[in-house]
Amino acid sequence: MNSTNRRHGAGDRPKKTPVDAVQLPHSKSSRPVMFRLSPLLLALGFCAPALAQTAKSLVLKPTRQLAPPSADAQAAKPALVLQARRIQGQLDQQALAEGEAELRYGELLLRAERFSYNMSSDEVQAEGQVEISRDGNRVRGPSLSLFVQRFEGEFLQPSYFFSQTAAGGTASSLKFLGGKKMRAEAATYSSCPAPEGDTAEPAWQLSATRLNMDFESGEGVAHGAVLRFQGVPILAAPALSFPLGGQRKSGWLPPNISLDSRSGFEFGLPYYWNLAPQRDATLTPFMMTRRGVGLDSEFRYLEPGHGGEVNLALLPHDRVAGRSRWALNLQNRGELGRGWAYRLGAERVSDDDYWKDLPKRIDSATPRLLAGQFQLERRRELGWGEAKVYARVQRWQLLQGLDVASQFASPYQRSPQLGLQLSSQGDEGVLSGYLPWGRRSRLEGSLELEYNRFDLPSEALATQTQTGSRVHLLGHLSLPMGGAAWWLIPKLNLNAASYSLDRPLADGRRSASRSVPGFSLDHGWVFERESSLGGRALLQTLEPRLLYVNTAYRDQSLLPNFDAAPKDFNFDSIYAENQFSGVDRVSDAHQLALGATSRWLDANQGEELLRLGLVQRLLFSDQRITPDGQPLTQRASDLLLLGAAHLSRQWWLEGSLQYNAETSKAARSVLRARYSPGPLRTVSTAYRLARGQSEQLELAWQWPLYGADGTNAPRASASASGGSCKGAWYSAGRLQYSLRDKRFTDSVLGLEYDAGCWIVRVGAERQSTGRSEANTRLLLQLELVGLSRLGSNALKVLRDNIPGYRPLNSERTNLLNASYD
Repeated sequence: MNSTNRRHGAGDRPKKTPVDAVQLPHSKSSRPVMFRLSPLLLALGFCAPALAQTAKSLVLKPTRQLAPPSADAQAAKPALVLQARRIQGQLDQQALAEGEAELRYGELLLRAERFSYNMSSDEVQAEGQVEISRDGNRVRGPSLSLFVQRFEGEFLQPSYFFSQTAAGGTASSLKFLGGKKMRAEAATYSSCPAPEGDTAEPAWQLSATRLNMDFESGEGVAHGAVLRFQGVPILAAPALSFPLGGQRKSGWLPPNISLDSRSGFEFGLPYYWNLAPQRDATLTPFMMTRRGVGLDSEFRYLEPGHGGEVNLALLPHDRVAGRSRWALNLQNRGELGRGWAYRLGAERVSDDDYWKDLPKRIDSATPRLLAGQFQLERRRELGWGEAKVYARVQRWQLLQGLDVASQFASPYQRSPQLGLQLSSQGDEGVLSGYLPWGRRSRLEGSLELEYNRFDLPSEALATQTQTGSRVHLLGHLSLPMGGAAWWLIPKLNLNAASYSLDRPLADGRRSASRSVPGFSLDHGWVFERESSLGGRALLQTLEPRLLYVNTAYRDQSLLPNFDAAPKDFNFDSIYAENQFSGVDRVSDAHQLALGATSRWLDANQGEELLRLGLVQRLLFSDQRITPDGQPLTQRASDLLLLGAAHLSRQWWLEGSLQYNAETSKAARSVLRARYSPGPLRTVSTAYRLARGQSEQLELAWQWPLYGADGTNAPRASASASGGSCKGAWYSAGRLQYSLRDKRFTDSVLGLEYDAGCWIVRVGAERQSTGRSEANTRLLLQLELVGLSRLGSNALKVLRDNIPGYRPLNSERTNLLNASYD
């Protein structure tokens, strides 16, 4: 039967009609609606015939979430479209649709066996297999009452699914409170698909007397909440909030649980306090079975021009140590205007053994050496470069302990440090011009003038006695030149320092000075040629480089050493002009570093497949300023070799070797290999040798043990969500073994079970605190996908320690969405 289109003017009177299609004006918003039979379609104005003809040729692509309307579409009210096998209508009053009935209004899609739509009140009453979809959220149930435009109404006995969290549940009733808010009574919530059987429960389920979902603020709140896992209650609270997105909301967070050999079982319950859009705090009361109760606190702020955080951990009475213990970490930086900026950072703890007993509350990468400093600086762009003035005060806390054998020398504090830096930059530089053969060049330079007052913390070794002041000047001038395939950089250097000391030197002086000039010439080339390997087009490079250094000798044996330290001998430092970092030591040199690197690159994608390199330093005269204080007479340094290969997508190989020709042995070597055939499958191994110091083996991995298919998704995860334990088991870990000490050092072992909608991680972490001491921590974490993680942060430990580790839930959203189709 063909549809009939009628347009009524202002003088037409509404009347009942048996026609198959009729267009009625909406009394509240004057929206024209149209019904069309087989399928019966309601469209807008005179475009109905064209839309009906176009609809026959359209092929709709299924999608979980309708695309957001454009700005123009949002400005105009959308049409209300009905479709059903049979429609009856009363003009200006109501319409009744029966048989596979559908209602579309913007992003809203309503399906039911039958519904009635009242145009005066904009209310729809639907019955029989009702399903409503909006913004990717779906609700199903036997009956619905809804005000369409306001999106307010009530669903009875519904089941629901929220695409934003890939979770859903059931309720006795669900009320829509606008486009972004819902309230469910006697509700459940879970990301696990409902198992078969009327009495069966999902693997995990949150039950609540009332469940509020606010997608605008990104928060869900369950009142009278009980969280069950495998049917067993594991958490109950009068009110429990959980995130629906990345928004920040105040409320209790899931508990932290850990177990270690020094503190016993620890339970912490964090409360997140969203103070303001630019400020928040987290307060975590905790209890340790061996040590007592305490409080961890974190305060963060991000004001205009300023930002930072303060962490304070308090343990008022440690039953093991018999005293109060605390840790403070303050980090702040900001701008003061007119180009001035500041940085404040300080970390302090209550006692020397804190790093052993409570290591996770120390943030420093050197847990026995804690820094504190305040720095003020100003940068200014000049016509020829940049100028920077700065001031800094630096303090250290050393956690020495009572074991004399484990005590270490303290670095010097700066009280204060005042400096000025000038550097040229840009195309002009200090001077610019053209070389005789037409290449443009520029004279570049830098100057650093600095005053430091050096003193020592109270925990310094008794053998460290010298303190004093130093003024130094570092400067260089260079004339870089080159082209696309070569460079040549001659450079003049100057390192000058003057000392005023609190204690006399070995020769009785309290003041001394020295200046060390130097010259260097850095030259390199990059050659390329086309090549092939196994039929694969490659681009091969040959990159020779040489660095000539001539630095004058100045006796520095009597001078203090406040900040200089030997540089590691590797492919980067061998091309350095000074073998020391800092200012107080400058190695004399008349030498040439000569090396070459060759790379094989994929000609199409530019990916590096193979890299080989070697470099060596040649001495033309003895070197008297050396790291160990003994003159170096050997004319050729150790030979450095490196290699890296990625010939297939599964294998990576890398190695470096420091070879001593006199002993015909490797002084140091590092060999690494990694096999990674796909996501969640990786194995890596490493061997490290520093002759006379350490020799170590390392093995790290993440690998499925049982139940994972080729897509890295849990096998039969939908049924596993019902508790049938048909998910996938994974192993992850990193083992470090000292061949010299014949013992395991820092190591992590983990086991993960992925059931699709929940993941459990069990692990153990061992951290060495001395040659015969170690702290062992047990890890247990339950991740309820779509809700939260409970327990210790095992995921962070695995991610930080295992090369190539990937979280198991990287494919989780697609998997769960598919199971709800």
